[in-house]
Amino acid sequence: MRVLLVGAGGVGTAFARIAARRGFADLIIADTDRQRAERAAAADDRFEAVTLDARDEQAAAALLTQRSCDVLMNATDPRFVMPLFRAALAAGTHYLDMAMSLSHPHQDAPYAKTGVKLGDEQFALAAEWERRGRLALVGIGVEPGLSDVFARHAADELFSEIHEIGVRDGANLEVAGYEFAPTFSIWTTIEECLNPPVIWEKERGWYTTEPFSEPETFTFPAGIGPVECVNVEHEEVLLIPRWIDARRVTFKYGLGEEFIGVLRTLHKLGLDRTDPVQVGAARVSPRDVVAACLPDPATIGDRMTGVTCAGTWVTGVAKDGSPREVYLYHVVDNAWSMAEYGSQAVVWQTAINPVIALELIDSGAWSGAGVLGPEALPPRPFLDLLTEYGSPWAAEERAGVALYQRVFSCRTEDAW
Repeated sequence: MRVLLVGAGGVGTAFARIAARRGFADLIIADTDRQRAERAAAADDRFEAVTLDARDEQAAAALLTQRSCDVLMNATDPRFVMPLFRAALAAGTHYLDMAMSLSHPHQDAPYAKTGVKLGDEQFALAAEWERRGRLALVGIGVEPGLSDVFARHAADELFSEIHEIGVRDGANLEVAGYEFAPTFSIWTTIEECLNPPVIWEKERGWYTTEPFSEPETFTFPAGIGPVECVNVEHEEVLLIPRWIDARRVTFKYGLGEEFIGVLRTLHKLGLDRTDPVQVGAARVSPRDVVAACLPDPATIGDRMTGVTCAGTWVTGVAKDGSPREVYLYHVVDNAWSMAEYGSQAVVWQTAINPVIALELIDSGAWSGAGVLGPEALPPRPFLDLLTEYGSPWAAEERAGVALYQRVFSCRTEDAW
């Protein structure tokens, strides 16, 4: 399989390092920064580095065609989803990404109604992908991605009826030497945390709420313990209801008061804006300036300690008719990922999932046409391969209030 990997940041580099050990794919690694692409390509002699502007749809399509690529693997941030998505469609290749096309809030009621939802632009082209017999597998990182696979596994094997599917993400990671150092792309983090979060309810459909709403305490495994989680806009809420029958679907992130405070300050100052502002003779995006001022998440692994946990909490009725509550999860220790792959835990945990997906597509275990989410495909081959890669997943039966506490009463200081 020949793969055009676009984006050689932390996740793209981790992707290359993981794929190098499997041998099923030859990678052409493209980035606007040729040196960064070359560093990622150093993972294997079979890999090649090239220069590409991810905004240039025609150049990406031409590169796919010239190099006879089978698939475009998008490891860029969501700004570049649509040009790369369309480039793969034009070139007649398969396409994978880890984040979907951007949302736009409802103009009149942003904290009640959805506007343009995450992935809407991609799903609008689903019929064309089907007609051409090509697969666009969207949202196949860790969240979205593995979290959706967990949801499908729960629906297929653990439950006869699902009441709620709640993706819950928490960690106890610390970065020495920095007062504030996000472990993932700050551009993407601002986008998903400050946009109106989306919730799905079967009787109501998709609707929005205020950022950081409905705080609750969720107890994470692997020594992380109780963490306050809040609503955040995320692709799983838009993907899971398309293929899995559930009464409610949510996504909540354990951000912490300090992190939320920083994001609120950025919003108040207008530093979350993406449209350029005039600064002297230059026009710059405030959000790009924030990203440039912070450490690159790909470079802080040697300063990080702790573990990160991504998982899917499911409640409902078990196959035998009894009430059931299960948390399916995946934990990565930063010390392990750095020692084993030289990549910090968060980017490594994201990158392993599209590598597994591509191996399944290459073997024929996963196949399809159109625009599909991970929950549209059989989960067991994916989960088995995740364990074979040396990073097993787990499932924990939960006993309700002892491990999980909902706190839906909105406090005054949490108001947006």
